[in-house]
Amino acid sequence: MLTLLKKIFIWWNQETLGTKLKTIFFGKLIGSDSFGNKYYESKSRKRWIIYSGEIDASKIPNEWYSWIHFTNNKIENNHDLKKYAWQKPHLFNQTGTVNAYHPNKNNNEIKKKYTTWKS
Repeated sequence: MLTLLKKIFIWWNQETLGTKLKTIFFGKLIGSDSFGNKYYESKSRKRWIIYSGEIDASKIPNEWYSWIHFTNNKIENNHDLKKYAWQKPHLFNQTGTVNAYHPNKNNNEIKKKYTTWKS
């Protein structure tokens, strides 16, 4: 019962019931990326994504970014774009995780510059 309520009301958990029905009745699967996200388009040219896992817009790789934003360029129809050896794989936003960037993280120089008044 709780999972049904989550599907109906909680949009940040996964797709809602409305999005699921819209995808079933009106969505045409265009493709998917390496993260497992699925890209859909309706006959009226509306586009949306069904994310795999947590919903985060920074999980859209470069190949699909132009498609979802209706940007016309030469790679729009070629989602299986050839990657070169010097290109890094796409990473979603790492802020708030252990992998977040800090310039002195390896030197253990992350220290408070103040003392708290509560002990």
